[in-house]
Amino acid sequence: MSIGKEYLSIVLERFQSVKSLGDKTINQLTDEEMHWTYNNESNSIAIIVKHLSGNMISRWTDFLTTDGEKSYRDREDEFVDDISSKAELIRIWDNGWKVLFKTLADLQEQDLLKKVTIRGEGHLVLDAIERQMAHYASHVGQMVYIGKLVKGDSWKSLSIPRGKSEEYLQEMLDKHKDK
Repeated sequence: MSIGKEYLSIVLERFQSVKSLGDKTINQLTDEEMHWTYNNESNSIAIIVKHLSGNMISRWTDFLTTDGEKSYRDREDEFVDDISSKAELIRIWDNGWKVLFKTLADLQEQDLLKKVTIRGEGHLVLDAIERQMAHYASHVGQMVYIGKLVKGDSWKSLSIPRGKSEEYLQEMLDKHKDK
């Protein structure tokens, strides 16, 4: 496999992993908990979801041929908490990821060194992908942290639970010993 194809495969897996953390966070929360904020300057999970979806649809629609900041995007509206239900939130969340995943699946190795624009600024496709990965991972990290704050002791860990590091390490070593 070529380095470009390998990169596209890896980055797709990484985006799927980031989405999975968000999915697992959303699944633990109630409709009401989706709207919790620490203070008036904080974003709720509902707002973060709305912002991420708006960004994904804008950035990944016609990715190779149009500026990533579409004229129809209303970024300011993404920060208005008006999602009415968890079902609506999940629909908005999944819609953004669907656009991203379709675009990534359609990219070819030779596309990685093409130029795309975001707000008029040129980027290599490779750089634009990395830019969005960092952006999405940081916001999903915020979602996870908010989920932990809201759920407290009833939060179900999304990674290695406290006190289980050695056990997990041994499981991984055993799993990969014969490979």
